Order: sequence, then structure tokens, then C-alpha cells
Amino acid sequence: MASPRLAPAYGPYTAADLKDGDPYELSQGHRIECLPAGGHHAGINSLGASVIDSDPDVEWSGVDAGFELDPVTLRAPDVAVAPAGQAATAGWIQGVPPLAIEYASRGQDEAALQQKIAELLSHGTRYIWVVRLTGPRRVEIHTPGTAARVASPGETLTAPGVLRNPVPVEALYDREAGRAATLRNLLQREGYADLDAVLEEGVAKGLAKGEKEGLEKGIAKGKKEGRKEGLEKGIAKGKKAGKKEGMAIGLEKGITQGKKEGQQQGKKLAERLFILLLESRFGAVPEPLAQKIATAPLEQIEQWTRQVVTANRLDDLFNG
Repeated sequence: MASPRLAPAYGPYTAADLKDGDPYELSQGHRIECLPAGGHHAGINSLGASVIDSDPDVEWSGVDAGFELDPVTLRAPDVAVAPAGQAATAGWIQGVPPLAIEYASRGQDEAALQQKIAELLSHGTRYIWVVRLTGPRRVEIHTPGTAARVASPGETLTAPGVLRNPVPVEALYDREAGRAATLRNLLQREGYADLDAVLEEGVAKGLAKGEKEGLEKGIAKGKKEGRKEGLEKGIAKGKKAGKKEGMAIGLEKGITQGKKEGQQQGKKLAERLFILLLESRFGAVPEPLAQKIATAPLEQIEQWTRQVVTANRLDDLFNG
């Protein structure tokens, strides 16, 4: 005879009993203590959060955000995307995160982790990525109703309907890969495929504007010079020769000036994007650095832009 199934023994706590900042999660009414993370673990959490939050399709994501799955279950994934319409709400976020990321390092309570995964999936989370920081680097992918699979370095992770871009496995724990993915996402949020597309657009717009303005100025100047020379050689012959030579001179000077103004326009666009990237990484840019950027040549700004993904501080970038 089969043994009767016992109902779960619920604990005495509800999500309403906990307040923002309490070091607990809840599982079926039982409090689960959440201890502070070490520097390495915490830094990698921040890296993964940057990659996820910058994705063009993500409205809001957070680190250790509390999700009230039901009145007696409160879970706080290391990194999570909020469900639509629940961004930055007061109190606990109602519902489940469509994507959650957990970082498992030394000392991980495996039974507690599996319980957390089961509760999130049973309440509707679509994707859970467990980043293993001990042993060979890898990411375990959990989805409802399927067996977990493992993705290794060199592979990419996808979350259709949540993220627009695939995430390289390394981007969730390697700073260089993570910052490269973040840079790609930020550029796409601004409507650019990559950094080269920004520079090409700036140069193209600048050249178009410069050629048009330069041609108009060149024609006017050419006519003036042509009239002067034509008066010296004779009104009839001078007008014909002066207009022809003036147009040629004016066109040449106009295009030269247009290219120069086009490069300046491209440099201004590159400066604006570089300042945006610095603010997303380090916060407000001090005025002395802004002046330094404004007076730097385009080649220097391009070099700084590519180095920003590996810099830990502003000093590393500008004084390294």
C-alpha cells in the first residue's frame, strides 16, 4: 500500500513580514538567510547585470531584486529581468522574472539552489542560467519541462522573447567579453550596429553637408574671381573664361572644405558616443576630462573608445 503524500509544512512567515533590506528569501513560509557575497562573486554579478540590462529589449533588470511568487514564497535571483509592467515598482515585484541568473561559487548550498530553481520554474520563469564559478567554467540552462543542459565557453545563450541579442557564455564572468557585449548592446540602443557604423555615419553626414555648402561658396567665389579676370581680358571673353575657371576652382575648394567639415562632424558624433559610453561605465564625466576629449584628435577618441571595455577606472583609460 502506498504511503499517503504529506502536505508541505509551511513556515510562519509571509512576504509581507519582510521589508526591503532584510537578508532573507522565503520558501514556503520559511526564511532563508542570504549572506553577503565576496568581492569576486559580487563583481561578476555586476558584470552579468550590465550585459543583461543593456540589451535593447530589456525594460528593467536588477541585482538581488525580490520577486513575490506567492504570499509565502519570495525569491531574489542574483540577476533578473522584471516582467512587463513591473519595472521599479515599490515593494516586492509581483510575479516571476522571465529570465533569472544565479552565480554558484565555492560553498554553494546545492540543495537550496535546486529548490530555488524548482520554485522559479514552477511559478512561470522561462529561463534560468546557473553560472558555475568553480571547476570548468560553464552555464547550466534550465527551462520548464525539459532537462537542464550545459553551455561551455565559445557557445552563446539565447532567451527569445526576453533578450534581443545572444549572450556569449564568457560574457557572464569574463570582464573583457562582458564589456564587449555591453558595448554592442548600448550601440544598438542608439540605433547603430557597431562602432564603425557610428563613425561612417558621422563622416557621411559631414561630407554631404560640407560638399553642398562648399560647392555653393565655391561657385559664388568663382563667379567673383571670374568677373575680375574677365574685365581685364575683355568683358565677352572674360565672362566665359572666368565662369569656367571660377567654377573649377570653386568646386575644388568647396569639396576640400566640405571634407574638412565632414570630418569635424564625424568627430563630434564620435565624442558624443564616447561620453555616453563613459557615463554608462563610470557615471558623470568630470569637466577636465570632457575638455580633454573635445580637443583630442579623432584617432585618439577611436582608440579610447575601444579601450573603454577593458578599463576599470577613468584613470586607467586616460593615464595608462
